[in-house]
Amino acid sequence: MIENEISYIIRGCIFKVHNSVGPGLLESAYELALCYELEKSGLTVECQLGLPFVYEGVKLDLGYRVDIMISNRVIIEVKSVENLKDIHFKQLLTYLKLSDKKLGILVNFNTSDISTSIKRVVNNL
Repeated sequence: MIENEISYIIRGCIFKVHNSVGPGLLESAYELALCYELEKSGLTVECQLGLPFVYEGVKLDLGYRVDIMISNRVIIEVKSVENLKDIHFKQLLTYLKLSDKKLGILVNFNTSDISTSIKRVVNNL
C-alpha cells in the first residue's frame, strides 16, 4: 500500500475518532483512540515508537518518540492545542527526516471542524 492510500484510511479514522468524542481531551486520549481505529482498519500500527537520534554517525543517548507510525511508511503527530503552530510542522518534518520517511500527518483534535485540522507534511527526500 502506498502513502496516499494509507493517508486516505488515516483521514477516515481521524474523522471517526473526532466525531465520536469531539474536542477538548488530552492528546494521549486521541492517540490511543486513533491507534485503536487504525488497527481496526487493518493497518500495521506502532504507537509511541522510539526514534533514535544520530549525530555525525553516532547514536546519542537521546531518543524521540513518534506518536504513531503506520506500516513503517507514514508518521502521525497528534496534537490537542488551541492552534497549530509552525513549530509543530517543523517537528514532524524533522521526524520524517530522522526516520527517512516521505509522508507525515499532523492532526489537531482540539477543533470543531476536524477537516481543517488535518495537515499533510511531505519530506522531499
